[in-house]
This record gives sequence, structure tokens and C-alpha cells, in this order.
Amino acid sequence: MHPKSEKNVDERPALSRRQFVARSAGAAVLAAGLSAPRAYAATDKPAVLGGTPVRKGPWPKWAISDQSDEQAMVAVLRTGNWFRYAGKSSTVDQFEAEWARTVGARYCQATNSGTASLITSLGALGIGAGDEVLLPPYTFVATVNCVLLLHALPVFVDSDPTTAQMDTRKIEERINANTRCLLPVHYGGYSCDMDQVMAIARRRNLSVVEDACQSHAGEWKGRRLGTIGDTGCYSFQNSKMLTCGDGGALVTNDEKLYFRAQAFHNNGNAKFKHDGGFTANGGNFRLTQFQGALLLEQLKRFEEQARRREANLNSLNKLLAGIDGIEPKKALAGTTRHGSYLYVFSYEPEKFAGMDKDTFRAAVAAEGVPVDDGYSALNKAPWVERFLSARGFRRIYGEARLRQWREENQLPANDAMIPHTCRLTHQILLAPPEEMEKIALAFERVQRHAGEIARANKKRRSAAGG
Repeated sequence: MHPKSEKNVDERPALSRRQFVARSAGAAVLAAGLSAPRAYAATDKPAVLGGTPVRKGPWPKWAISDQSDEQAMVAVLRTGNWFRYAGKSSTVDQFEAEWARTVGARYCQATNSGTASLITSLGALGIGAGDEVLLPPYTFVATVNCVLLLHALPVFVDSDPTTAQMDTRKIEERINANTRCLLPVHYGGYSCDMDQVMAIARRRNLSVVEDACQSHAGEWKGRRLGTIGDTGCYSFQNSKMLTCGDGGALVTNDEKLYFRAQAFHNNGNAKFKHDGGFTANGGNFRLTQFQGALLLEQLKRFEEQARRREANLNSLNKLLAGIDGIEPKKALAGTTRHGSYLYVFSYEPEKFAGMDKDTFRAAVAAEGVPVDDGYSALNKAPWVERFLSARGFRRIYGEARLRQWREENQLPANDAMIPHTCRLTHQILLAPPEEMEKIALAFERVQRHAGEIARANKKRRSAAGG
């Protein structure tokens, strides 16, 4: 069993619940005899029952832009050369060089989405009909879509509930003679166990495509996530930590694989002459010069933003440690830097008077802290079953293999994890440090008054005839 530990950069001891409430109530200021506006404590009536919310007002907006972004876009506009390969000084070429340098990879191929970077990676590796790809069930739909679009078979590996990542201890039991690729996802900026993934891949002669679309800044044992496997994929969609609205990139240290990816993303039309070139097929997954220019500007502030998020994430880990029933997801021991795209945690319903997730989220949101629901189980998505039931897939894999796939598609750990797993988005992690204490106070207040909230909710439902 691989060891797990929560990563903490700041090793100061966590506040006790009493210390936290005292700080939140401004006890130090009052003890000094100074006047101060009244702060709110966990013992106050929760906002969902008519109390005053812990915080009001918006969280930091995203995406963030300034005049430099506008100037960069106008500069491209005025050239009239907006196409990926138009002009001698492509902003996309410049960004590819900068992103490769940033993450520590030899080569970078930009694409028009994170999904396209995944498809291009698999296409360049020759993954196609009859091949099987192992991946987690708790992730964004693009991870399974890229496999299905190449007519390969997605085979799901159960989750580790303590991390919300693919449980690498369960990979080998899913491998068979048709398995060609492992597709680990670094969900939310947390890292999958890449030591285990790479050891299995080497032993079984499998390719590895890292889905780092949510982990632009994360590191595993000093190496940037996305640079450890055969390729690593990033998304620059509007919600991501580095964004141009829609965009993506893959990185690799394999020159021949880079040339195949370059050709595949450009309808099979290779820009470079190379004996390893792959020009048989592909798609149009090119990035425009507008997006390249915007990414170059966004990249200038990326590192400072990433450090701010990670510091707030570590602060939240300490603050929430003293709240009974809130369990932050842990980073594996090999994590040397957290990607901090999401703050993922579980709540224990029995410590919150049996609240279901919707009731819990509504109570915390009333305090001014929006809590996101998280993902559903991809392995149970009706559209995946419809895809596999289509004539083409039945012809490729046969009824016997698809029947076996359905029989083995049981992931009890993931099923148990999903109803109690929530997340905070990275915009919240960009807030001033003192806002992290308000988040913790919101959770503490809901936990302290869980019984009252549950009874009031039950009464409302009864009155509504529910």
C-alpha cells in the first residue's frame, strides 16, 4: 500500500476550534480595549435560518485581464495574420517555447482545447479501434470522450476516496492483452501516484498520457505534472488557472512523438520534415494567434497566482482540521507542489445531522461560501452506455467483451465517495488570506447548528408536501 500524507508547506500548528472562534470574534482587539466592529462567531445563528452571513460580497473574479492583454490582442488584429501558421513570428510558437520552458519539457504542441490535446496525444500514440485505455471515473467528461472518439474502449479504475484520484493499486487487475495506455488524471491539482503509474507502464509496456488539464502548477517529486508520462495535457479553457478562453497544449520529451502530434493536430500535414513524421490522418486542432498572444500575457502573472492559491489551500487545511466532520482530500507523499485548482473535501453526514449534500451546500452557501457539487460517476453515465451499445462498437469489440465490461464496471469506492465529496473553486483560493478563516467559520457554524438546520429543512419539506 502506498503511503499518503497531506502536504503542508507551512508547518505552523493548526488553530484549535476555541482559538479559531476567538480569533474570528476579534477577542484580541477587544481585550486591548480597542473599539472594533462586531465579528461573527460559529455560535451565531446560521444564515440559512435567518442569521447574518459570515461574509458578503463577491469572490475574486475570473478570468483576470488588464491593458496588456488588450494590447496584445490588438497587435495581432492589426497584422491580419490570425492563423496558426501565418507570419514568421507566430505568438503560438512563442507560447509553445515558453510553456515547454515553464514546465521543464523538451517539446510543446499547442491545441485548441485540453480535449484536443488528449485526442492528439492518443492519436499520435496510435491508439484506436480495438485498444483499451485505463482511466478514472471521477473526472471531466473530456477524459473519456477522447478515448471514445478514437473508438478505443475506456476501462475505468476505482477511486481512492482519501485523495479522489485513481487508485493505482487497482490498475493491474484491469489490464488485459488489449490494454495499450494508462490515462491518469491529476484531478483538481492533486497528483495521481506517478511512481506506481510509471512502474506499471514499464512492466507492462504501456503508454502513459497524463491528464494535467487541472494541474498546471502541480509537481511530483520535483517534476511538473504532465512531464512524467509519454505526453502530458493541459487545458486553457476559461475556468482554468491559465486561460485564453479555449485552448490546450501537450508536452513531451520524445522528439518523434512530438512530430507525430504536430502532424496529427494539423490534419496530418506535418510542418517539420522528419523520418518519424506521421502524416496519414489527423484533425484541425490548431490554436489561433489571438489565443497565443493572450496566453503569453496570462503566463506573466501565472506563477504569482499559483503561489497565492497554494498558500491559501495550505491555510485551509489547517483551519478545517479542527472541524468535526470535514475531511480535506489528501495529497500523496510524492507531491512536492500542489496544483491548487480546486479545494476538494468530504463532509460526513452523520456529523451534520444526516444532511444530504444539497442541504449541506445550501447552508454553507447562505454564509457566503459557494460549494461546488463535484462530478458524477462517468462509468455510470447513460451516454457512455449508449456509445458502447452502438453498432460500430459492438462490431469492434463483440458482445462478449462488452458484456464483460459491464460486469466488471463496478466501482464501489467511487460510488461511496461521490455523495459526500465537494469542492471550492480556484477563484476562492485567490482571495486574501483572511477570507480562508471566514470559510472555516462558515463550515464550523453549519456543523454546530446542523440539527436545527436539518429540522427546519424537514419542516419546510413537510409543509410543502414533500
